Amino acid sequence: MNKNVDELLVRIRSLQDELEEEYRRTRDEWSQKKQELADEFLRQQRRYKTGLFRFLLRTRFLVALTAPVIYLGWIPFLLMDLFVSLYQAVCFPIYRIPRVRRADYLVFDREDLPYLNIIEKFNCFYCSYGNGVAAYTREVAARTEQYWCPIKHARRVKAAHDRYPNFFDYGDAEAFQQGLNRLRKQYDDPGK
Repeated sequence: MNKNVDELLVRIRSLQDELEEEYRRTRDEWSQKKQELADEFLRQQRRYKTGLFRFLLRTRFLVALTAPVIYLGWIPFLLMDLFVSLYQAVCFPIYRIPRVRRADYLVFDREDLPYLNIIEKFNCFYCSYGNGVAAYTREVAARTEQYWCPIKHARRVKAAHDRYPNFFDYGDAEAFQQGLNRLRKQYDDPGK
């Protein structure tokens, strides 16, 4: 090859190496800055943490006294969780109803917050579980209702599930008979 071309190729390789080194250095700097910001954020968050002893001292007596009653709720939540999971595992395949992903409803991430003490973290875990099981159960029940009886009530239902607006009007026998099979196949998006 031409000597000039060889020199240009060497310079190009050198510039590419230099560019790669600059990219690496910039990535390292950003990574370090990101870590410093994360550390600072963590320090700021921890400033708001109430120590366990102070938390217990500030707790009203009746609140502490009723806490065991609240925590006993895990038993019905656990039983409901087990029943609903078993119910849909057995019945939904028979009716060709798509299963509800339990993991979409039970989310446990608040206990990672650095400003919560151990009791507050446990409370967040408990509430996440209870409300998650309730939401999971509601969706399984809504899909069951959509399959078996997708008819609106004669009276207004407060806080109806997302599938309810697509149900057939109360007393509309013709729409029910004509549309039941179609509605039984529409589980992906309740808005369809």
